[in-house]
Amino acid sequence: MDSLPNGNSAAAPAKTAGSIPPQSSLTHLAQSLKLEHQLLRVPFEHFKKTIRANQRIIEKEITASIGSFHDAAYHLGGVCLTSKEEAVDYLTSLVSRTQWLKRKLEEDYRTEKLQAQRCRARLDHLQATQTENFSEWKNTRVKRILVDYMLRMSYYDTAMKLAESSNILDLVDIDFFQEAKKVIDALQNKEVASALAWCAENRFRLKKSKSKFEFQLRLQEFIELVRADNNLEAITYAQKYLAPWGATYMKDLQHVMATLAFRSNTECATYKVLFEPKQWDHLVEQFKQEFCRSYGMSLEPLLNIYLQAGLSALKTPFCYEDDCTKEDPLSQESFRKLAKPLPFTKQNHSKLVCYITKELMDTENPPLVLPNGYVYSTKALEEMARKNSGKVTCPRTGLVCNYSELVKAFIS
Repeated sequence: MDSLPNGNSAAAPAKTAGSIPPQSSLTHLAQSLKLEHQLLRVPFEHFKKTIRANQRIIEKEITASIGSFHDAAYHLGGVCLTSKEEAVDYLTSLVSRTQWLKRKLEEDYRTEKLQAQRCRARLDHLQATQTENFSEWKNTRVKRILVDYMLRMSYYDTAMKLAESSNILDLVDIDFFQEAKKVIDALQNKEVASALAWCAENRFRLKKSKSKFEFQLRLQEFIELVRADNNLEAITYAQKYLAPWGATYMKDLQHVMATLAFRSNTECATYKVLFEPKQWDHLVEQFKQEFCRSYGMSLEPLLNIYLQAGLSALKTPFCYEDDCTKEDPLSQESFRKLAKPLPFTKQNHSKLVCYITKELMDTENPPLVLPNGYVYSTKALEEMARKNSGKVTCPRTGLVCNYSELVKAFIS
């Protein structure tokens, strides 16, 4: 917010042009790339993940098929005597396996092609700032941010309807969040199988980030066995699944193993907390964070990030004074509450914008102060004085005075 002397302020002039001038299009594109890191990285990371998974499966199947062909040559080459019917059945199985491999390759190609098209669609969307109506592009970005927020808040149906009606399905990550929804629903139902399967699929990423999410899942499964008084089964489970983590998380492991002695009905706060239902809520939140990290998403919804950035840019000490102008968004209590934990703007010098013309007041167009303390630009007041026989009227208070009564304000 641009502050004016005596507690007055005016918003910066809004751009009315519908498109970005050619000379500044590259600048806007560069700024967009900095802000839209998630937009590009999420489909790219998923694309890489799909390629790697398909490559592992195909390599495994090709190796197995080559081995089968060698076996066929051995059996049918006279080394091993077989009947005609057995030979036909053996060859038929080889043909079936080869046909399945062909179908798998075709299916993988279609999947990878669709994901590559999604990456291309998002690149084209960012590059569209050079050619399309910029206001329309910004509206699309707002809708993307809203869809992202809805998905993170589990409003999947609403997010889908907004994306479909706005024709931005390729620009949002609905399918990724639907994948996460399955794991979240399972954890809320106190089941860890889906989450463990997800950890197995993303073991490399989790290991690289030194995540302990899988260990937490194993601990919770152990706790549930103790809660059910299946101590022998719990010990067996710990030996199989928890012991390998001992070198890394020994203190956590010792803490949880002590529940075998304290049981689920303990009143000891140190161990009672392990049996509380909120532990499942912690697992849900932890999964959300790990899921976002695995695809390069921000941990906070984009809507929160943009709101915080905007409010912080507007926040000044003057915003919390009683005489703060109503034009300042932070004059409203709801915005003040949102901005309270945010830092003040780092802008050292305020810009003065004329309330009448919305033009910047500087040395070429200096500010003039009316007797009532309100400030407007010289250009606006001179024009008003010419049209009203040397009289100027304050558009806010209605005060009428002579142009000669105005005092020039100096910008330091």
